[in-house]
Amino acid sequence: MKIFIETLGCPKNFNDSDVAAGILQDRGHEIVEIPSEADAIMVNTCGFINDAKKESIERIFDMASFGKILVVSGCLSQRYNDDFFEELKEADIMIGVNDYSKLPDILENHEKGKREKSFSMYEKEFISRSRKISDNPYTATIKISGGCNNRCTYCIIPFIRGPYRSVPMEDIIQEAKRLAQAGTKELILIAQDTTAYGMDFDGNYHLAELLEKLCKVEGIEWIRILYAYEDRITDDLIKVMAREEKICKYIDIPLQHGADNVLQKMDRRSTKKSIHETIQKLREAMADIHIRTTLIVGFPGETEEDFEELLDMVESEKFDRLGVFTYSAEEGTKAAEMAGQIPEEVKEERYNQIMRVQMEINNESNKDKIGFEMDVIIDEEEEKGIYVGRTRYDAPEIDNSVLVRTLKEHQPGDIIRVKITDAFDYDIVGEEI
Repeated sequence: MKIFIETLGCPKNFNDSDVAAGILQDRGHEIVEIPSEADAIMVNTCGFINDAKKESIERIFDMASFGKILVVSGCLSQRYNDDFFEELKEADIMIGVNDYSKLPDILENHEKGKREKSFSMYEKEFISRSRKISDNPYTATIKISGGCNNRCTYCIIPFIRGPYRSVPMEDIIQEAKRLAQAGTKELILIAQDTTAYGMDFDGNYHLAELLEKLCKVEGIEWIRILYAYEDRITDDLIKVMAREEKICKYIDIPLQHGADNVLQKMDRRSTKKSIHETIQKLREAMADIHIRTTLIVGFPGETEEDFEELLDMVESEKFDRLGVFTYSAEEGTKAAEMAGQIPEEVKEERYNQIMRVQMEINNESNKDKIGFEMDVIIDEEEEKGIYVGRTRYDAPEIDNSVLVRTLKEHQPGDIIRVKITDAFDYDIVGEEI
């Protein structure tokens, strides 16, 4: 059977799609790149916030128009399971985030006109060994855990993905070796909370130990950490990041806010003081570290004073990379029932204020790079003699880009030395040395 997979949402979803594709290929099915050529289409949905849910539903309708067997999977189906299955008649098959191993059997035994569903609470074992590896996987994510034990009041993910479960360390190392043998140079660690890795083994954090072992995998040149929780960034982790050359001096820390009043309502363990102290530790250990964060504005009960505290944090900490979300009330979360819901126009104005400040910070940071030489990984050719790439300080599809002028020919994944010659708000320009 020929199967087309459409994926929406975060890197964790794309990783799930790779696993699903690998499972299907192991059973003799073919993954195709064009939906019209497929016998079945799978839409791996995102259900994190309202905009993501709307996009997922629109894409399901788009894919339904091809008249193929339609499989709907992912966070949206897991979150609403039976109700969603009853409402979305376009879906022939609906599965949750923990049911990809069942997909071959479901598809192979599917009877035309019969609708089927499968929603498991969480996977009994990790199945990353079956993962499909692309033809040129120069950059690849590796999922080090599933689920989440945090209970942030705005977030539905723990109810979708289940409790925190770390992937056995040896399985991660073996997957990294397979990726390296296939040509992966940049390895990106993902999880709902990467810094909690190993806590379910023995109550201790083992991310630093895992990183040391990954650094020994031949062929991997860059290792990047996403989704680190501030209160779990240990001194051991900082020491390993500073010591190991392969680890990018980059870390994604989703802080969400900077006012203690709001952080408490969010049920976050960080405080304004602890955030500042952790950022200082990271910058003292690694002068060139680039810190990325994401923030939420308009959380229920966020006062003007709370927002000013957040704005002050952005201005004083000068995050190198920053994303902002306006608060979205998600059904089933504590925050959705809280008093003091903020009007949409206020959320938008606060969003715009932060982005204006951050644009100035980005511009200043980028201009400071002019004249310096940096390693750049090539992502694509823009036109003859011009390539688009990224520095060690930029994650794919998320952060800044480098426009590189060169007389040489390159392929995606080539790492070259570039001298920076110009800078803009979010991107920089350079010439290959």
